[in-house]
Amino acid sequence: METVIPRVVLAGTNSSCGKTTVTCAVLQALVNRHLKVGAFKCGPDYIDPMFHSRIIGAKSSNLDLFFFKENTLKYLLAKNGSDRDISVIEGVMGFYDGIGMTAYASTYEISQVTQSPVVLVVAAKGASLSVLATIQGFLNFVPDNRICGVILNQCTAMSYAVLAKEIQTHFAGKIRPLGFLPVMPKCSLESRHLGLITAAEVQGLREKLQILAEQAEQTLDLDGLLALAAEAPAVSCEAVKLPRNPQSVRIAVACDNAFCFYYEDSLDVLREMGAELVSFSPLSDTELPSDIHGLYLGGGYPELYAKELSENLSMLSSVKAALELGLPCIAECGGFMYLTESIGEFPMVGFLAGRSFDNGKLTRFGYVNLKASNDTLLGKAGTEIAAHEFHHWDSENPGNSFTAVKTSGKSWGCVHAAQRLYAGYPHFHFCSNPDFAVNFYNACVKEKYKEKYKGETAL
Repeated sequence: METVIPRVVLAGTNSSCGKTTVTCAVLQALVNRHLKVGAFKCGPDYIDPMFHSRIIGAKSSNLDLFFFKENTLKYLLAKNGSDRDISVIEGVMGFYDGIGMTAYASTYEISQVTQSPVVLVVAAKGASLSVLATIQGFLNFVPDNRICGVILNQCTAMSYAVLAKEIQTHFAGKIRPLGFLPVMPKCSLESRHLGLITAAEVQGLREKLQILAEQAEQTLDLDGLLALAAEAPAVSCEAVKLPRNPQSVRIAVACDNAFCFYYEDSLDVLREMGAELVSFSPLSDTELPSDIHGLYLGGGYPELYAKELSENLSMLSSVKAALELGLPCIAECGGFMYLTESIGEFPMVGFLAGRSFDNGKLTRFGYVNLKASNDTLLGKAGTEIAAHEFHHWDSENPGNSFTAVKTSGKSWGCVHAAQRLYAGYPHFHFCSNPDFAVNFYNACVKEKYKEKYKGETAL
């Protein structure tokens, strides 16, 4: 199938160059123009899409060539951008930065696979002619790079007036200057060890976004961005079809400030198979939702809410009792920590032995391939799925039901898994291996029938 998706990639020269700030400014300004806007994030990050979704009022999707085959990635782009006036794709790290010293899974590679025009975000504070040298370096590093525009971040109006003329002259029109954003300390988006803090926690986020949008209307060439996006060729891909299960199931999904790291496209896989996803809060609800056949505890920041989670004794008891009765459960990273004996000094569910502790640094950081060591909830021994780990906390008992292997060859045992359980630090995306979703769904169907059978024998 071929789908017309007006789109542009906002790529950075490096992390912290301001591409998320620029992306948020552009998204909010376009929304303020009453356009239907799509948002995408390159790489596995959860947090930037939360900012995007708060702005556009719809989900922001991840595009990741470590997780997905090329066709799957293009299908997700087409599926989520088909009804949008423009889709803005925010890059990850620097434009060419991929896994190790390669461009594999980089923003550059994604822009090539999707044939998307690229606008380079360059931090210009404290620089003048060096800005041109930076642009020149990115253009020359790989000749076929699709870079056709540049936005200068933290730039003054006076400097931009000079630099824009120099860019047009020096690059003979190949690179179009598309405006600038000045230093805006009141609109800074604070950082945390996993990236930007979650959108729900930013004080005055709406006000900051509107200030950014007003500035974007004044000093960014939004019409130029729209014109570039309109030049992108149609996306060509095969549809990814999922099996529809005739039996519907209800899966409880933990959603609050402590548990908020989910890929919406991954959850959509369960929805498309027939699941009803029921949100609940381990922080504020007293027990699990009624009549559920599965449980999904995503990642997030449970360590920041450990006291509140620990004091919610009825929820802790509800979760433990359900798991002891065999409720199928996926618990990733923060969700896994919640199931251990404690997070720091605060008691948790205690379904799994061992405590979670602050390791003081990023631990087992990055992409991995997970391979099942034995038959589990998600697949038989030997089955694999792409995943990633990003966490400062660790566990005294991280499990060994899977082997995690980095591209460097380094490996380690991880995850507690059985016929009704996946609990460990690695995060994964169902679109990487939909069979994992099918197996989880089938376990939930079995749980549904088990409860129905018990109800009938009780009569």
